[in-house]
Amino acid sequence: MYCLRHSFRKTLGLNLFHHENISRLRFHHSIAQVYKEQEYGTRISIKGWVKALRKMKGNNFIDVSDGSSHKSMQVVIPKDMSPENLSYGCSVEVDGTLDQFEKGQVEVKADKINVIGPCVVADGYPFQPRKSYDADYVREYLHLRNRTKSFASLLRLRSYVTHHIHNYFHQHGYIHVHTPILTSNDCEGAGEVFSVIPERIPAPEHLSIEEQKKLSILTYAKEVFFDEKVWLSVSGQLHLETMARSLSKVYTMNPVFRAENSKSRLHLAEFYMLEAELAFLSDIQHVCNPIEHFVKSMVGHMLEKHGEEMEAYRKVCQVDNIKDLETIRDNPFIRMSYNAAAMVLTRNGFSVNPDSGLSKQHELFLVKYTNNIPIFIINWPKEIKPFYMKQNSTDPNQVLAVDLLCPLVGELCGGGLREDSVDILQSTLYEKKLQTKLDWYLELRKFGNVPTGGFGIGLERFIQVLCGTENIRDVIPYPRYPHHCKM
Repeated sequence: MYCLRHSFRKTLGLNLFHHENISRLRFHHSIAQVYKEQEYGTRISIKGWVKALRKMKGNNFIDVSDGSSHKSMQVVIPKDMSPENLSYGCSVEVDGTLDQFEKGQVEVKADKINVIGPCVVADGYPFQPRKSYDADYVREYLHLRNRTKSFASLLRLRSYVTHHIHNYFHQHGYIHVHTPILTSNDCEGAGEVFSVIPERIPAPEHLSIEEQKKLSILTYAKEVFFDEKVWLSVSGQLHLETMARSLSKVYTMNPVFRAENSKSRLHLAEFYMLEAELAFLSDIQHVCNPIEHFVKSMVGHMLEKHGEEMEAYRKVCQVDNIKDLETIRDNPFIRMSYNAAAMVLTRNGFSVNPDSGLSKQHELFLVKYTNNIPIFIINWPKEIKPFYMKQNSTDPNQVLAVDLLCPLVGELCGGGLREDSVDILQSTLYEKKLQTKLDWYLELRKFGNVPTGGFGIGLERFIQVLCGTENIRDVIPYPRYPHHCKM
């Protein structure tokens, strides 16, 4: 009994000590929280970075941002209280009273301010107060560009988008699967992949120096680390297909990698891909329907919950208003066959090569042709699409694939039904010399098979559509593209 009482007192004493120490700590409010509650007359403490400094006769005024909101907080500081090293860009801690000034705006009347980290702009800080910079310049400072108002806003919007994506799929009964980044599958079959090899590969000890010199680094990698060639994933689709055959509805959102030597405003070497796969699908419209519902839901949610932030971002970036998003939200998407789309393009003076698909110019024209309403292009020529697309029963030269075209970016989403005929798939794999590598893929069709279909949406392109951002490098924190992999 003594031991129990002693243990109890000891535990209670520790808990009381812990509580007393916590009570001595000052609680810091996020600026977003302050704007939400707006309890005037209360004492608050905020931390953040100075985005503007205005010196008046009796007081200094600073705008403080902590990244929690697109709004900054105005702080009034008596001149005799202002630290000497208070400047644009420095980080500060402010204690004061929440007050209201003209037009219902909120401000903090400071009674204590401390500069945590000074910022001497003249020492090489790349951004000056009250000055705007083009995206190309800002992009040169990846470690600092989140300090700009526009990119900080973009990062918040990106966070809201990814959060709602997971909520959406959870609410609609999808199971989240982490598909691998290292893979032995070249899903698209286009060869635009990054090979994965160890940085240092020990030479096999049983070989002579002369024999070692004859072996390539890829041979070393194959013999020493992996038993086959391995790449950075271009898609998680094939892995999702395996999962859909027991979980029915699955999705993933992972980084993917494309070794495409393009510096266009719509291409990255590393980006995030949202992919979904559904079992028991037998009609291409059953692929289009969930895509349309998802896109409309995302647009509607962002307008309703984060419209103020979106408008603020677009205003800073001098982008058109959000009517383009209302068009997407409020109108049924157009559905058109590839052949019909080719006819529209031909009638309007474009040349269409069925062996190479649609160019970006074609895609953007078709969206403009439909008055900026997104358009599904279905039933594509077989040779254009990957090997796994299901053959059209009414035309063996076509596959049941779909691309969704949207304003600003053209192709936003690609998908389709997967070939479920063992004979057709086996013939295709043999033709492409993939029969040995993808024997497991055939086995999916042999054991308890069901028809499946799915789609993939590039997260960065989707954010471009939502935010009206022209260049894909400006919707991802650290863009990677040919000859650029900073940090």
